[in-house]
Amino acid sequence: MSAITPNVGPIASPLISRVLEEAHWYAVQTRPRYEMKVHSTLSREGVDGFLPLSNQIHRWSDRRVVVQVPMFPCYVFVRIVPFPTNRILVLRTSGVISFVGIHGQGIAIPDHQIEALQALVNRNVPATPYPFLRTGQRVRIRGGCLEGVEGILVSQNEKRKVVVSVNAIQKSLAISIEGYDIEPV
Repeated sequence: MSAITPNVGPIASPLISRVLEEAHWYAVQTRPRYEMKVHSTLSREGVDGFLPLSNQIHRWSDRRVVVQVPMFPCYVFVRIVPFPTNRILVLRTSGVISFVGIHGQGIAIPDHQIEALQALVNRNVPATPYPFLRTGQRVRIRGGCLEGVEGILVSQNEKRKVVVSVNAIQKSLAISIEGYDIEPV
């Protein structure tokens, strides 16, 4: 899917072409447990979205079931050109509270942060929620299926992990990097 763009007809002027390339990722806050509904509704409307999910085992008294749950509860990521009509389309979606940012205006999330999350999800890398960090050594993983993923190096119980963060929503995921080479960024 592509980001929402204005209807420009068969011939686009250079100005419109430049605007079409200015789609950015934004975090949208949702009502609790509305993430999947918001994501599917926006997808039907043509909005490019991303909802990172992880598998969890939920136990009931008589059975265990694998359930997909959002890695970042109450958040969905959308890629739009920040025109008022696009913002209104997202905000009018049932379950959406607001864009994440000052006064609900939204803060553009750098592409590399979303790409790092997509790499984790697409490669089924086990990840656990981790407290958001602002300090620490920024590193890049070298080699293997996580080549190029950047994050903050942390150590926990003598095990090395890289924390991949989305600054706008102040959420992070920790991944074990045992067996991977890393380099400072």
